[in-house]
Amino acid sequence: MTAGRRSVSTNKHWCTPPDIVESVRRCFGGAIALDPCSNAHSRVGAETEYRLPETDGLTATWCHPTIFVNPPYGRDPERGSRILHWFSRIDDAAERGSAVIALVPVATNTEHWKRYVYPRARSICFLFATRLRFYIDGSEDPRGAPMSCAAIYWGPDDAVFAEEFSSHGAVVSLAGVQVPGCR
Repeated sequence: MTAGRRSVSTNKHWCTPPDIVESVRRCFGGAIALDPCSNAHSRVGAETEYRLPETDGLTATWCHPTIFVNPPYGRDPERGSRILHWFSRIDDAAERGSAVIALVPVATNTEHWKRYVYPRARSICFLFATRLRFYIDGSEDPRGAPMSCAAIYWGPDDAVFAEEFSSHGAVVSLAGVQVPGCR
C-alpha cells in the first residue's frame, strides 16, 4: 500500500501507453537514449534499456542525454526501494545535464514531489486521462490506472515539452515557483 491506496495488481510492469511514448520521443528529437525501467513488454524502444533481473535500473549508470522513466509506483520489498529513490536518480541525472521525462502518479503532497519536483523540475503535464491505460503483459489494461498521472520534465526546452504534451493534459511551468521548505 502507498499513500493509503491498495495496489490493484501484483504486476509491477505497467508499460507506458504508445501515445505517451511517441510524445516523449518527439520531445527528445526522435530517440530516447535510456529507459532504466524497461521490461519484456515495453514499447519505449530506448537505445539502452535496463531490465530486471539482468540490470537494476535504479543502481546502473544513467549517463545518457535523454532519459524516460516510468518507475515502479509502489514499494519494492525485495530491493528495499520506493518511488522516492527513482526521483533521486532522476534529480542526479538532470543535475548532470540529462533531459528527463518521468511518468508518475500525481502525489503532490509527498516528500519526493516536495524535494525533486517543485524546486527542480521545469514543467509538469497533469494528464487529462481519468484512468490512464497502461499496458500489462503486452495488452492494454481496460480498467486503467487507479490514480491520476503526470508527465514531469527536467530539461532545457520547456517550450517543446509544453507543445508536445499539451494534447495530453494541462502543462504547467515551474519557472519561478517558490515553495517554502523545499531545497
